[in-house]
Amino acid sequence: MRGFLGLLLVFAVGVWTQKLPTRDEELFQIQIRDKSLFHDSSVIPDGAEINGYLFRDTPKRYYFVVEEDNTPLSVTVTPCDAPLEWKLSLQELPEESSGEGSGEPEALEQQKQQIIKEEGTELLSYKGNDVESYMSASSPSGLYQLELISTEKDTHFKVYATTTPESDQPYPELPYDPRVDVTSLGRTTVTLAWKPSPTGSLMKQPIQYCVVINKEHNFKSLCAVEAKINADDAFMMAPKPGLDFSPFDFSHFGFPSENDSGKERPLMSKSAATKSRLYAGKQNLDLQKVCIGNKNLFTVSDLKPDLQYYFDIFAVNTFTNMSTAYVGTFAKTKEEAKQKTIELKDGKVTDVFIKRKGSKFLRFAPVSSHQKVMFYVHSCLDAIQIQVRRDGKLLLSQNLEGVRQFQLRGKPKAKYLIRLRGSRKGASMLKILATTRPNKQPFPSLPEDTRIKAFDKLRTCTSATVAWLGTQERNKFCIYKKEVDENYNEEQRKREQNQCMGPDTRKKFEKVLCKYFHSQNLQKAVTTETIKGLEPGRSYLLDVYVVGHGGHSVKYQSKLVKTRKFC
Repeated sequence: MRGFLGLLLVFAVGVWTQKLPTRDEELFQIQIRDKSLFHDSSVIPDGAEINGYLFRDTPKRYYFVVEEDNTPLSVTVTPCDAPLEWKLSLQELPEESSGEGSGEPEALEQQKQQIIKEEGTELLSYKGNDVESYMSASSPSGLYQLELISTEKDTHFKVYATTTPESDQPYPELPYDPRVDVTSLGRTTVTLAWKPSPTGSLMKQPIQYCVVINKEHNFKSLCAVEAKINADDAFMMAPKPGLDFSPFDFSHFGFPSENDSGKERPLMSKSAATKSRLYAGKQNLDLQKVCIGNKNLFTVSDLKPDLQYYFDIFAVNTFTNMSTAYVGTFAKTKEEAKQKTIELKDGKVTDVFIKRKGSKFLRFAPVSSHQKVMFYVHSCLDAIQIQVRRDGKLLLSQNLEGVRQFQLRGKPKAKYLIRLRGSRKGASMLKILATTRPNKQPFPSLPEDTRIKAFDKLRTCTSATVAWLGTQERNKFCIYKKEVDENYNEEQRKREQNQCMGPDTRKKFEKVLCKYFHSQNLQKAVTTETIKGLEPGRSYLLDVYVVGHGGHSVKYQSKLVKTRKFC
């Protein structure tokens, strides 16, 4: 009977010299390297997955032999980039006695036509893009026909058939709860978790997980993902009609070619390894895939706020390179925090804090007609960028640090929108005042150089002498001291350089003195002061504050001095 079924398969595919692959493992490994066994694409070998291609509206038939009655049978069809219609049937076989009387068998062509004409017994039919299987614990011997058609477009697919499903198990098994959970959701990140595959956790087979992210839909198979990614890849290009296209060109499907049959085959090709790093290398794609080893927790980053994303997890057996899809999920990232616009009141100082690389919007709407408007800005830390628009028209855009003022031409009923952009180095703090009635400056005027000069030759065990520049405007200057450790460094000093922190934040015992001074001659606008009562061999941080008419102060750059240890 087994030989007769083999002969019938030859009739079905129209190949007189073709042999069927055996399930003897040693022979199977030898035969699978022999392309002559599979030069016709109609044969499904027992226990191996094949890759196929369908032209639109052009059906294709595959054949599979079950050699003995009461044999387990499993057939799995995986659509890739389009839904399929497929049908599995058991063919009605011609009687062995059909050649009696003449003593000669029927003509080959006549028997072949007889098999193809027969519809056979339909076992399962399916239409869709899910991975679907036919399974039977006890199947009759015979010739099984699988017919597939794609009515939407040319497409790829995979087929796997086996008579030993219990021992093969090439597809990773899913856990009892195959869902993917979203455990954390942010504006640009989503954290996913899933239960491990028993194939890896219990059976100790090599399992890795691949995460797929896209904005369109969930995927039913990794085959569908790779078809999407490789749409322009030469491997995935549609073969031209008329060419001898065989899915058993094994060099394309991970099997060794005739030239390297003695070499060990790597589990993943170079192109596959490259694609597994696609997520890291091509962030701009709408479809991203990353394989993460055997971890079952993963955080997707660099997403966009307020967008819906679809997430799929695939368990991949790295030995067989076959995969199973978890039940995918989707999530919408959180909205970007809505930017509040701060209203500026005429003549009132407003404090503004900006996160690193962040921005803030301010609005100034004078209640009366005005010919000009003044903006006073005091950047307390690093330089910031300011933009001012009047009724949508850009009037000013520049970087600034320290104390600056800008005068802009006014317009009846005009409204001003101010955008402040922070530093890339760290958070920014500033004070800003807008007014249509400029009288005295809210912030004191500053010299170009705000450093404090220490005179080393005048340094003693108990005192230090310093000097700083003033301006032509009479201002109040207050000097403060603070003892610091010997290992006090430049980085700590930078953290204390907030120019907006005034004398009111200092302790009373740190105050040295306050005094007024100015000079009409800028070259002579220099003052000196000797700080006494210091301890020998100690380090002190000195700060000078200049206080303006409105009570707002600006701090000069801090100066670190050290008294002499021996005098």
